[in-house]
Formats: sequence, structure tokens, C-alpha cells
Amino acid sequence: MPTVKTSYLGDLRTSSIHLQSGNQLITDAPTDNMGKGEAFSPTDLLATATGTCMLTTMAIVAQRDEIELAGSEVEVTKIMSQTPPRKVARLEINLKMKANIALSAEQIKKLENTAHKCPVSLSLHPDVEQVVNIEWL
Repeated sequence: MPTVKTSYLGDLRTSSIHLQSGNQLITDAPTDNMGKGEAFSPTDLLATATGTCMLTTMAIVAQRDEIELAGSEVEVTKIMSQTPPRKVARLEINLKMKANIALSAEQIKKLENTAHKCPVSLSLHPDVEQVVNIEWL
């Protein structure tokens, strides 16, 4: 069974439906590539998927150890290649982590290792540079 169904709406815009939940997502081509930039671009979604995957997998591991990471955030800066072919060249990922308890060095290491091994991050081509900074607040 498909996961997502996407329709091209014209004017460089798509509408995607997550078939399990019915949630909808609109994409636009970015302004630097003939688009309006009024919604996420496909490469914005790649950046978003990487950051949210890191945060989510860290939360899964934390939850198993009865640690709550609510209030944690991730910011991702996407940098496109300057030479053809057009592609994401670099992702700068800044995680600002909050935990409900004081964490040991071992717990922090376990959670940080989890971030680097999230499925999206591991699925990216090795040419996509991933610079990850994790700050514990």
C-alpha cells in the first residue's frame, strides 16, 4: 500500500496526502528555482525530515529509559550546491536538548549516538555533508 499520494496542482505546486492519517502537505518550488516559496520545497522537506528524525529517534530512546525530552528543539539550515547539478550539499543541524532529569555522560553519549544514526540521516547520500551540533540545556 502506498504511503503518500501526491498531485501536481500547476504553477510549481504539489499537494500530498499521507494516506494513513489523511494529513495534507503542500510544496512549492523555492524562489531561487522559479517558484513562489509559499510552502516547504521538496529539499526543505529533506532538511525537515533529517532534523525531526534525529529528534524523534532520540526521544524514542529516551522514553525507553524513562527520560522526557519535551521542549527540545532542532534547527536545520539547508545549503544548496553552487555548481550543477542542483542538490542539497550541506545540512547544518543544531539540536537544543532539554531533559526532565540530570543526565549522566553515558546517557548523553547514548542519545547523541542515536541522533547520528537516525534512519533519514543514514539514508542520505554520503556527499550530503551533515554538521550536527548538540547542546544540552
